[in-house]
Amino acid sequence: MHDDASWLVACLCAAWCGSCRDYRATLEAAARQHPGLRFAWLDIEDEADALAPFDLDIENFPTLLVARGDELRFLGTVLPHASTLARTLDAAREAVLPGMKVEQPRALVAAVRAAAETVR
Repeated sequence: MHDDASWLVACLCAAWCGSCRDYRATLEAAARQHPGLRFAWLDIEDEADALAPFDLDIENFPTLLVARGDELRFLGTVLPHASTLARTLDAAREAVLPGMKVEQPRALVAAVRAAAETVR
């Protein structure tokens, strides 16, 4: 198994979104189940400046980013269910998953990590 401390699971959501508010509890439950992984809930509007250079086209919520170190393993919309989150995490830990394409994935991961540090 990879070093859990290098993993980041970030939910890119919006405070005004009811599905996002509900999903936050699911993300927090997953964080308790995986205490070695870093979980973050980021409001894309609050973090708009940090995310703007990546021109993310987030149209649906929740959007999940999973990274190992600076390697983007998954970025995409997921169904707001605990079972979907668990399957996505398991799959991302095994391989890079298809998802949204970004120009600079390592830079995006760095920006999301930095933003996650400010919302601890």
